[in-house]
Amino acid sequence: MTGLSNKLKFEGTGVALITPFKEDLSIDVQALRDLVNYCIDGGVDYLVALGTTAEVVTLSSSEKGLVREVIVEENKGRLPLMVGIGGNNTVQLVEELKRDELHGFDAVLSVSPYYNKPTQEGIYRHFMALAEVSQKPLLVYNVPSRTGSNMSAETVIRLAHSHPNIIGVKEASGDMEQVETLISNVPKGFMVISGDDLTALPTVLKGGSGVISVLGQGIPTIFSKMIAFGLEGAKEEAENLNSSLVLMIDLIFREGNPAGIKSVLELKGIGSSVVRLPLVEATKTLKVDIQKALTSLDKTYSLLSSTE
Repeated sequence: MTGLSNKLKFEGTGVALITPFKEDLSIDVQALRDLVNYCIDGGVDYLVALGTTAEVVTLSSSEKGLVREVIVEENKGRLPLMVGIGGNNTVQLVEELKRDELHGFDAVLSVSPYYNKPTQEGIYRHFMALAEVSQKPLLVYNVPSRTGSNMSAETVIRLAHSHPNIIGVKEASGDMEQVETLISNVPKGFMVISGDDLTALPTVLKGGSGVISVLGQGIPTIFSKMIAFGLEGAKEEAENLNSSLVLMIDLIFREGNPAGIKSVLELKGIGSSVVRLPLVEATKTLKVDIQKALTSLDKTYSLLSSTE
């Protein structure tokens, strides 16, 4: 187990990659390759495969394998890679992590158990079981809006002090008081990473390590620059960029994720806006609003760049 040796790889802007689909709902491999290169060229710091944004619950085992293979192959070792492996069946996940060497990936992102709504003690024991067998460092993921339960700051702090293979938390509760409690109480080197685009900069300015972003893959240069400013302590510059992103953040989540970000990427010439049921494609109205916002954002960024 590599533990905290990988922590520095996951500072800054990570992006939770979509899975592009063709009109027949098969995986668009070329679009996925294009997306990896677009993000790398845009300056993001690391890539996250097979998270919620990837519509992972609709992918077969073979499709997950294909996505992983394409991302590793196209990345060519240029950026650190993280892969989502999570669920609510602890025994099954333990077996998966025991046998999977995760070639090409540097860490595992694992969501707090959903649907069965375990107690805090259950959540703690779940992640301890995974940390014991994972061949890569583990980033735990708190997203109450999807799991139905909040992983408390106390539980995360307990995990942080309990196992060296647990290197950080992706925190998407939207509760800045909880974020501050985490940052103030986790051991040195344990990463508190925003899992919410809207709280990304506030988290960084409070001392967090960065963000795993949805929007960052659509406009990687602006988003990664904003986070970099925040990490450098350039608060005014970071807040100026953040202000320009607020509308777009609202738009991409207005009709659910990843319908919005897929529309952004379609406008950028990367894949289509097709999603798999039970999700549905963004409405024409939303697509028009996104296009207008993108045009405005491009103008704003051009003005900001010209004054640097």
